[in-house]
Amino acid sequence: MGKNLMSESSDTIFGKIIRREIPADIVYEDNLCLAFRDVNPQAPVHVLIIPKEPIAKLADAESQHHALMGHLLLTVKRVAEQLELSKGYRVVINTGADGGQTVYHLHLHLLGGRSLQWPPG
Repeated sequence: MGKNLMSESSDTIFGKIIRREIPADIVYEDNLCLAFRDVNPQAPVHVLIIPKEPIAKLADAESQHHALMGHLLLTVKRVAEQLELSKGYRVVINTGADGGQTVYHLHLHLLGGRSLQWPPG
């Protein structure tokens, strides 16, 4: 495996959700990614969009992930439209310990349903 892929020993809760080993409130799925509601929401709408390919963090994405990374952002747009976030939303990617990442499987947070403040924290 390349340095950007996680080994079986570093499997995460998100890998288990992809394999349906643990339940999740899935709002969207296609052959490349999965979107589900966060179990600890920070806004009225808080959805995580994850690639099915196990990339640990954004800093590990490489040029071969170009199409996947664009697909993830377009999926955010699709899910935001599906959840009727027409007034706006925020997309967050936490990367590494100082970035606040706690699950080492790349994921995008889609937050909306209320006015969001800046700076975020």
